[in-house]
Amino acid sequence: MPSNEQRRETAKRKLERQLENRAERARKRKQMTIVYSAAGVVAVIAAVVVIVALTRGGDDNTDNTAADATPTSEQSAGSMPAGRSTPLADTVSCSYPTDGGSASKPNNPPRTDGVPTTAPDATPSISIETTQGNIGLNLDGTLSPCTVNSFVSLAEQSYFNDTSCHRLVTGSGLQILQCGDPTGTGTGGPGYGFANEFPTDQYSESDPALTSAVTYPRGTIAMANSGAPGSNGSQFFLVYGDSQLPPNYTVFGTIDETGIATIEKVAAGGDDGSMSAGGGKPNTPIDIKTVRID
Repeated sequence: MPSNEQRRETAKRKLERQLENRAERARKRKQMTIVYSAAGVVAVIAAVVVIVALTRGGDDNTDNTAADATPTSEQSAGSMPAGRSTPLADTVSCSYPTDGGSASKPNNPPRTDGVPTTAPDATPSISIETTQGNIGLNLDGTLSPCTVNSFVSLAEQSYFNDTSCHRLVTGSGLQILQCGDPTGTGTGGPGYGFANEFPTDQYSESDPALTSAVTYPRGTIAMANSGAPGSNGSQFFLVYGDSQLPPNYTVFGTIDETGIATIEKVAAGGDDGSMSAGGGKPNTPIDIKTVRID
């Protein structure tokens, strides 16, 4: 039968083991708190980088789109809405108010009434001739009629002719070529602005999903903007590889395979890294000669 001293020793060892286990659990909780806190900080920083890097600025080389950092993994990005939840009327009215700045190249604002939303009037094909090859576009005004209306208006006025595609991003989560600024700086525009359309208008303004990434598929054409409401202008980006972005950039068409091959040739040369948010001018320069409505 154990003596009192033996029982005390046994109880002492049991208490020591309990204290050690409690200390170990506390240590692990502290480690996990640090890990989760760090992960949260990284997530916030990544979100800020995406939003800031995708907007144009006038204080340095920052333009309307993209950081050369992966904003989110492809696995964690959501899906782009499959289409409009409610069809549009056969025609819509659009608004193109002045943005308070000077037009980078002379142009007249687009018409505002009777803008079509059905094929074939709303789905023109576009031929872009560049110094590196042709790029064919199929615009989709069934999704974003006011955007297509603006692009066609500018194209008909030769606004895009003799301009450079000023920014290339080759990150694993963001692969785009950006064009449409006659100044070649990322800060130019037509002197007017207009609101986002698809997919932004498929979310309520308070929906937190507007700050979560979705996949902009390879072959997408989307508008660049400054992040402010109604700040779409003339700059657009061509997605040559699946890219993860918040759904705040208006999709208005697709690129044909010949066009993607042209962009991939430019992308293979990389960029000069001159943009503070990532990416930069293509090392293989690409200039738009003409944009023609087929």
